[in-house]
Amino acid sequence: MDAESVPSPEDLRATFDAPAPLTVGIEEEVMLIDGATLDLAPVAEDVLAAAGGDDRFKLELPAAQLELVTLPCATVREAADQLGSARIALHRAATGIARVAAAGAHPSAAPVGALNDHERYRLTRQEFGPVAHAQLVFGLHVHVRVAGAERAVAVHNALRSYLPQLAALAANAPFHAGRDTGLASVRPTISGLLPRQGVPPAVEDLAELVEAWRWGAAAGSLPRPSQWWWELRLHPTLGTLEVRVPDQQTTVAHSAAVAGAIHALVAALAERHDNGLSLTVDPTWRIAENRWSAGRHGLTGTLADLKTGERGQTRDSLRALLESLEPAAARVGCLAELAAADRLVTANGAERQRQVAAQEGLHGLVGWLADSFLAVG
Repeated sequence: MDAESVPSPEDLRATFDAPAPLTVGIEEEVMLIDGATLDLAPVAEDVLAAAGGDDRFKLELPAAQLELVTLPCATVREAADQLGSARIALHRAATGIARVAAAGAHPSAAPVGALNDHERYRLTRQEFGPVAHAQLVFGLHVHVRVAGAERAVAVHNALRSYLPQLAALAANAPFHAGRDTGLASVRPTISGLLPRQGVPPAVEDLAELVEAWRWGAAAGSLPRPSQWWWELRLHPTLGTLEVRVPDQQTTVAHSAAVAGAIHALVAALAERHDNGLSLTVDPTWRIAENRWSAGRHGLTGTLADLKTGERGQTRDSLRALLESLEPAAARVGCLAELAAADRLVTANGAERQRQVAAQEGLHGLVGWLADSFLAVG
């Protein structure tokens, strides 16, 4: 894609200005594993073929990964129901080919693996080489439609400050390449080998965003806007805020809990903007300091106040945030999911994985992840 292929500011504004409710959509990146060895199985195309063209499933860069996508939904509950049905269908399609599991990273697979030989990923394979083969990580992406160009930009800039809390809540990748990394999530460390990762820069308006894409296209470093890979982005074709910071969750219920927190948070920020109240735009580097703590320590760490630097317990920060979001959650219909997110604050995926591994070992942990793929609750 060259610079002329980047949308104009007018076209991008039209995408975000189109009237629409605050819908939510979810994308889950899940892993395919060998039924005998429980290692990653690079058979995504085989499973996709067995699924018979089901458009709920998409290829991704790793050959042992598939993405499950929902339609835009009025509520997180509706999206979770779609995910539950999609997981069942994928499990059936994969039977006899591979097992399916969900987490931010495979606990014991080799740190590099096979990539899909698809034209869409040709430039990524060529440019990043061995680094691309290391991208065996799995994220949960939550899209929230925020209509209105200025409104979407304002919410994007403010939402950046909450990425560390969301990352800590959803941390689910403490093991990698057969060892405990000492991190709550190794995923951002691996993703960080690629450019345009982590906390995104704030943008003044959509014209500035388009100019960034044009520069990247002209420089050859950003062939298309979809490679604007930050942990939060304004999606150029869907007109959504796409929150990409969470690790993939092991069960649909946990994916819904994280999505519920995000839906309520976006709703609360959008309502603040609608009421004429200012939304804070904090310095990227300060947010990134908290982002590091969230990836390293998860729920057991501390986060710094972005104004004063005063540190507080991450669990306390999350519980206060979730409590403050209850009115917005009631308005968008995700109070139950917000309550489930509060339960995740007690023990997130990373802590549960370490508990299982202590009892069953890493091989047993991978089996538990696969056994939990269709779990309810």
